[in-house]
Amino acid sequence: MHQTHSQREFAIEFQPQIHILRPSIHSRRANIVVKFQDLYGFTVEGNVDDVNILNEVREKVRQQGRVWWALEASKGANWYLQPQVSSLTEGIALKSSLKLSNLTNAITLKRLIRKGIPPVLRPKVWFSLSGAAKKKSTVPESYYSDLTKAVEGKVTAATKQIDHDLPRTFPGHPWLDTPEGHAALRRVLVGYSFRDSDVGYCQGLNYVAALLLLVMKTEEDAFWMLAVLLENVLVSDCYTTNLSGCHVEQRVFQDLLVKKCPRIATHLEELEFDVSLVATEWFLCLFSKSLPSETTLRVWDVLFYEGAKVLFHVALAIFKMREEELLQTHHVGDVINILQKTTHHLFDPDELLTVAFDKIGSMTTNTISKERKKQEPAVMAELDQRLRRLNSIKMDDEK
Repeated sequence: MHQTHSQREFAIEFQPQIHILRPSIHSRRANIVVKFQDLYGFTVEGNVDDVNILNEVREKVRQQGRVWWALEASKGANWYLQPQVSSLTEGIALKSSLKLSNLTNAITLKRLIRKGIPPVLRPKVWFSLSGAAKKKSTVPESYYSDLTKAVEGKVTAATKQIDHDLPRTFPGHPWLDTPEGHAALRRVLVGYSFRDSDVGYCQGLNYVAALLLLVMKTEEDAFWMLAVLLENVLVSDCYTTNLSGCHVEQRVFQDLLVKKCPRIATHLEELEFDVSLVATEWFLCLFSKSLPSETTLRVWDVLFYEGAKVLFHVALAIFKMREEELLQTHHVGDVINILQKTTHHLFDPDELLTVAFDKIGSMTTNTISKERKKQEPAVMAELDQRLRRLNSIKMDDEK
């Protein structure tokens, strides 16, 4: 087992790491851009207002930590593993035998997770609640070690692309952008490409796996989190060769934008703006390339507990938060600039998630599943037509 976190200084220690950021007097007076490192080692650029927001957020994280510790003290270290109602299986009626205390735990847990899991508890809570621990338990203890040894030195189209993408994955990060970081990320990605040859490797997974490596205690745990994400949490075929699942998600998102943000949808249609211009990266990278890392991980806290519907909530919230600005745009480029600026400076995850769940309103997993089924035939027909055109062009070139 590769104990990557024990070999570096990025083990998340709750109290020491959540420090107060203090911009210089000059920066405060001039309101210029300041640079600082976030909890996971990324260099962040922002103004003093951004720093103040981050400090407020970190104080809330401390307070949340005290709530979690109190629950562990009163209910036991793994209280959140007691029988619960998970949104990943929502729609299933509660059994009459389900004790009131368990229902209370479920409601408490959902509320707590939306407020954020303390960084030091994040690895074990994710691993347990996502289903990764259960998935790992179904194979021999040496599975990951055996897999990485078995595929070592093998060359495939996936491994070539992975090697190409390694240095482009969060360049400049003090651990990920090192030989050790590249090697750990490569083992996770190559290992998974052999575990699921239908997925193999898709660009976007490098960012997801890299962030998982920074959060989880071990490289092996990061591998199993990636596995449960692709095999259980997200829609199938999202990362296959033709990205059919991702195309379906984009169409579903477009429909949801019409329903949840009709004014924005109408205006964007007039501009002939295709939401996939921004949303494709959001969905493939799970916001890891777009949002600050601390905000991304708050989104992932909810994603691993409530399922893929969370991605739609968050994507809609980003549009909703800038509704008035977006309605004033006249060009596609203006829309993209507003959305990119918004995501890059979304240092307050509470603001984002409040809009995502309170202002966007309820969306059940069942409703989204029905939307997917409705969109699948059109997507498959479009992809089939595209393939036919490519084959036709290839045949003409060979003549």
